[in-house]
Amino acid sequence: MTQWRLAYHANCWGALGGNAVGVTSITQLSYRTFGEMDRAFSDIAAAGYEGVEIFDGNLLDVPAADMRRLLGDAGLTLVAVYAGGNFIFDDTLPEELARVPRAADRAAELGTTHLVVGGGARRFDGTRDGDYAKLGAALDRVKEIAEARGLRAHYHPHLSTIVEGPESVRRIFGLTSIDFCPDTAHLAAAGGDPARLIREFSDRISYVHLKGFQKEPFAFTPLDRGDVPTGPILDALREVRFAGWVCTELDAWPDPAEGARLSMDYLKQV
Repeated sequence: MTQWRLAYHANCWGALGGNAVGVTSITQLSYRTFGEMDRAFSDIAAAGYEGVEIFDGNLLDVPAADMRRLLGDAGLTLVAVYAGGNFIFDDTLPEELARVPRAADRAAELGTTHLVVGGGARRFDGTRDGDYAKLGAALDRVKEIAEARGLRAHYHPHLSTIVEGPESVRRIFGLTSIDFCPDTAHLAAAGGDPARLIREFSDRISYVHLKGFQKEPFAFTPLDRGDVPTGPILDALREVRFAGWVCTELDAWPDPAEGARLSMDYLKQV
């Protein structure tokens, strides 16, 4: 896998959440891992990864100089920053998009390559046809913001949004020019074949989220286990000549350092 560089997401070194002020002030809403990033970075580097991805809230929690020091102490590259929004409500869209430049500016200052966003809210009374067009237009705005700062923008289909399985994935990428960040576990959990989607959208993929998935009980897992074999997914990436960063992650794991090591051990074997 010499054409791939391996990163890990720092999202499971604490509880996942957001900025509570965002409940009443949308411009302040962000993702956040409630954990120590210095510990996360140290564990990720010790497991053998070169890079790390973090949430926008963790990125903005500390001054750029302090984040640069944390990364330097661990010997890691900040590969990507993850943010998100509802992206379908006309009144709140300007507030949501106002958050993106703040994260993108800081990411660019730190030499980051990728900006990843999730989103596409499910309404309480059901999804409307126009929601996909609204989401596509918002994602194009995210792409413009990222490109103006030298970043590459990606959309991450995610469980609980209006883009989960193959049909909705195909629909949204017909409505936006943003890149596709496939999360192999989320795609599989929504009934998709991650390897097939990687082949189908290979020209839109320049960054990948890789993790295992267990159906019963529902759980995301390290790459060496679960109900969706990782091998065929890696074969698909080789087949389409993917070259770039692959970010392994776990949304939760009792011992996050162990989870990182288990996935790295698997990747070394293959």
